[in-house]
Amino acid sequence: MEKKPTRGSGNYLGLLVMAVLFFTFFSPFLRNSFSSSESAYTKEQFAKDLQEGQVELVEISPNKDNMTGCATVTIKDGGKKILYATVIADVEDMARQAGALTVVLDIPAENTFLTNVLPMLLVMAICFLFFYLMSGQGMGGGNAKMMNFGKSRARLSTGEDVTFKQVAGLDEEKSDLEEIIDFLRSPAKYTKVGARIPKGVLLEGAPGTGKTLLARAVAGEAKVPFFSISGSDFVEMFVGVGASRVRDMFEEAKKNSPCIVFIDEIDAVARRRGTGLGGSHDEREQTLNQLLVEMDGFGVNEGIIVMAATNRVDVLDPAILRPGRFDRKVSVGRPDVKGREEILKVHAANKPLGDDVDLGEIARTTAGFSGADLENLLNEAAIAAAKADRLFITQSDIKNAFIKIGIGTEKKSHIISEKEKRITAYHETGHAILFHELPDVGDVYTISVIPTGNGAGGYTMPLPDRDEMYYTRGRMLQEIMVSLGGRIAEELVLDDITTGASQDIKQATNIARQMVTRYGMSSSIGTINYEQGGEDVFLGYDIGHEKRNSEYMAGEIDKEVRAIISDCYGKAKAIISDHMDVLHRTAALLMEKEKLTGKEFDSLFEKPSLQAADAPAGV
Repeated sequence: MEKKPTRGSGNYLGLLVMAVLFFTFFSPFLRNSFSSSESAYTKEQFAKDLQEGQVELVEISPNKDNMTGCATVTIKDGGKKILYATVIADVEDMARQAGALTVVLDIPAENTFLTNVLPMLLVMAICFLFFYLMSGQGMGGGNAKMMNFGKSRARLSTGEDVTFKQVAGLDEEKSDLEEIIDFLRSPAKYTKVGARIPKGVLLEGAPGTGKTLLARAVAGEAKVPFFSISGSDFVEMFVGVGASRVRDMFEEAKKNSPCIVFIDEIDAVARRRGTGLGGSHDEREQTLNQLLVEMDGFGVNEGIIVMAATNRVDVLDPAILRPGRFDRKVSVGRPDVKGREEILKVHAANKPLGDDVDLGEIARTTAGFSGADLENLLNEAAIAAAKADRLFITQSDIKNAFIKIGIGTEKKSHIISEKEKRITAYHETGHAILFHELPDVGDVYTISVIPTGNGAGGYTMPLPDRDEMYYTRGRMLQEIMVSLGGRIAEELVLDDITTGASQDIKQATNIARQMVTRYGMSSSIGTINYEQGGEDVFLGYDIGHEKRNSEYMAGEIDKEVRAIISDCYGKAKAIISDHMDVLHRTAALLMEKEKLTGKEFDSLFEKPSLQAADAPAGV
């Protein structure tokens, strides 16, 4: 790669010239710095001091011709030393006539090249270092930073450390990118038939699904340079800096073509223009405009492919999504059960696993987990194994990590009263019975009355047995019934209610309102979308707009939501009432063991019904 001429060489030459001029100008003053006291001490004063016996020592440093030089006169009173430049013969004769006075004659050595040049070089080096530091170059000062303020912050790597072998569970996504890799390897094959390779590839998907890893793998497979940068690296408070960085990034990319330019979280710079509370943002919009120009400005044979990742494709500007810029959009979704097992195998390759670890079972019990979630699951299990001083990971470690991630860390040391434990036991058992009886919400995985880090007194964790793409109306109604199970159990057994069901009620209400306003699942309201667009409030779409619904329709929506909640409450109450024996047995066992597995809970349904007289006292 051709390097640009550096601007620092001219600065260094100027500093060197300044140092030479500085030494040339000040060298006479440096050589004569010790002669400033010549007029302060005269020959007559020296003779007088000799006569009075005040002179203790005379040190004579003659010049090369031994005719003139400098004498250092030491006075007895206080040991004061006086420099005296004079004729050597006069000083020596007068000193020796004084009798016992000591005279030291220092014969000078022959001057060499080093003695003449070294002091000058030393002074020049000191001056050069001083001006170098003052210029801000030596310590990366403000001037150096200002010179590079508009430079691209993209990081260049070969990308060969990651290939498609490290990307698991994304078979369709890798297939969509195979032709990109083929073009980077042999672009002539496509240009001969007039084909134009996509100039941009947008990877969209939920956080943690592997968008960045997939982009690095494309670069690794193609074995081309890989420029990576975040969208926020373009945006600065100074207008024009982001556009300058975009230009510089593409200039560097053209020098390294064929290559891949990857922009992570592109929604930070490519957000839709003219929206938001503050209107337009000049710096961000100028940066976006420059990005639009650069993406549509290089030719077919440039060999630059722009890849970007975002989880908010709905907020991107339409101009950047048109053909000729981001031609292709690859949706990176959450893996299915087969993909989760492949991802677990990749992340478990460098971790010692025990004989009881079943990755297939873990994959089946982690429905909805992304690749990052699965990596975190095994990492938490490895941490637990290390804390227990074990050299391998067990299935128990993974199950505990699963609960820690899904619910929160259990606070086993937290002391709760028997009354609160009884309330929590019946509350969680109410949820568990509905999970067991309703067919579409999944079986019970764990029931616990141990407080967790999220503030809950206990938890009931279901176990989805399959991946589902859609939610049915029946499934959503069952979710509402399960959410209300804890409150119903409190009402049936304790003849009172607590605040522990507040989050459950909120969740049930949200599901019911979405059924009415978003999904058109209400027979009385109809298949009309009445949602107010709350998800896009920050974009400014709804600012200044009138409400979509009349006051009458808002009231009707509230009535329908209330009717759905009431109907689900009645059905859930009937189910729990039919299983009061299971409710009492499970609550009693929970108070004893504090935690039950799904198998232990299922076994309680097989026992004979508990008579009313056998119910726990005080309930």
